[in-house]
Amino acid sequence: MKIISYNVNGIRAAINKGFLEWIAASNADIICLQEIKAMHEQIPLIDFEALGYHHFWFPAQKKGYSGVAILSKQQPDEVVYGMGIEAYDQEGRFIRADFGELSVASIYHPSGSSGDLRQAFKMKWLNDFQQHVETLRQQRPQLVLSGDYNICHQAIDIHDPVRNAKVSGFLPEERKWMSQFLDRGYIDTFRQLNKEPHHYSWWSYRANARANNKGWRIDYHMITENLLPRLRAARILPEARHSDHCPVVVEIMD
Repeated sequence: MKIISYNVNGIRAAINKGFLEWIAASNADIICLQEIKAMHEQIPLIDFEALGYHHFWFPAQKKGYSGVAILSKQQPDEVVYGMGIEAYDQEGRFIRADFGELSVASIYHPSGSSGDLRQAFKMKWLNDFQQHVETLRQQRPQLVLSGDYNICHQAIDIHDPVRNAKVSGFLPEERKWMSQFLDRGYIDTFRQLNKEPHHYSWWSYRANARANNKGWRIDYHMITENLLPRLRAARILPEARHSDHCPVVVEIMD
């Protein structure tokens, strides 16, 4: 099973950059999207159906903001929209699809870069998100938690850890949260299989950052540790350029 996660930074903008053609070539079984920034009526749904995908969209209530989606070749047994917490669900940050015993979620963690209020919102989200998935795990023990976490975990995950030490996304409290989350039985699939530096999934549009590979690795496929024996591959695809992010891929044996 090939699963792709991609923060597209606006589904309509990505489509204008050849996203649909890229999907056709990728041949993924499941695609998790974040930051779709569109309502249902603004999305060419028929084009995704023509590519052979069932599609499930959870936009934010605010137009042009946030939102997540799941595309899948297989019809899910169930799709659950949101976490049941209004403050997060109105921003379209979590959608889950169940396939047999496996559950796949597309998640868009908040950014705290706009100021103290949103940073506090982000930290509260992290605690509530963890509580939600821990509860979910009791009923659905095989989880793939894919998406934009807006956190670099370690110094290896960011191009300049010294200068960014006090920047949202690499704050000590965010990194501490990530460490304890992983310690509760989740696997960072890419880092599990690749220990090399200079692999990033997001680059600023400023200062030619992408051309110079001055990036951040903030997009993840986290899996529950019971799926580790089925983990076959995890990759980052920086050559895909439909967004300021790039896709991340995980392959799990059926």
